Amino acid sequence: MERAIAAGELVLIENLEEFVDPVLGPLLGRETIKKGRYIKIGDKECDFNPAFRLILHTKLANPHFQPEMQAQCTLINFTVTRDGLEDQLLAAVVNLERPDLEQLKVGTWEFLNI
Repeated sequence: MERAIAAGELVLIENLEEFVDPVLGPLLGRETIKKGRYIKIGDKECDFNPAFRLILHTKLANPHFQPEMQAQCTLINFTVTRDGLEDQLLAAVVNLERPDLEQLKVGTWEFLNI
């Protein structure tokens, strides 16, 4: 982990549960010290490269992470239901075959969201 942080690499932690080790706290919050050159991991100061990325992955259907963690991270939900996928595919087909209908639908949604 230290080498990846210093080199500005991407780190993927898979199958995360709802509990995240507090050692990752400074990484999640990008709490750098000494003018952004170092970050404290545990009791050790490590060189910090701003290109470093940390990706946390979970297989939990509806995880409940701590609010602090949710505020520090970008959460992306890749869960797709069968109905949702059918709607997306139908919209893609309609957009190709009848762009006028798709544009009408988009215009209607823009009108309703005002």
